[in-house]
Amino acid sequence: MTFTRYFPKKFVPTIVFLFTAILLAQKPAEIVDHLVVYKSQHKLVLLSRGKEVRSYKIALGADQVGPKTRQGDHRTPEGSYILDARNPASHFYKAFHISYPNSKDTANARKLGASPGGDIMVHGLAKEYAWVGKSHALHDWTDGCIAVTNEEMDELWKRVPVGTPIDIKP
Repeated sequence: MTFTRYFPKKFVPTIVFLFTAILLAQKPAEIVDHLVVYKSQHKLVLLSRGKEVRSYKIALGADQVGPKTRQGDHRTPEGSYILDARNPASHFYKAFHISYPNSKDTANARKLGASPGGDIMVHGLAKEYAWVGKSHALHDWTDGCIAVTNEEMDELWKRVPVGTPIDIKP
């Protein structure tokens, strides 16, 4: 079977041109170089060279009064961190690890006689709750993490490299 069996030879250059034009017109997803979380707006913003390229509604830690101060407080941290690792087999679909706690977080927790905690992630939804989709963001339910849908997590997975800074704002 050849291509020309279905199309006359005179149309082949036009078909090849159109196919090439369609492929070139598809804009590849921009690589994200910075993330910003606005906790009060329940919003995760993806930036590329300072320009917003996408945003998501998110669910946060169940207690949103102030920044995370200790392990088990169910708060999402506030400050500047790095997405320092990926977990493709997370219980919550896929996950990026956030570099919490930093030295300031650790010092603040020590003043309180507590552990700062850890394992703060940007993650998707557990397999048994994936059907909830975007409505997961109607309620803060994490232990201090930042949650998106699994489809959104797939998009993040493609666009966000390990080492990307993330600022978490009140």
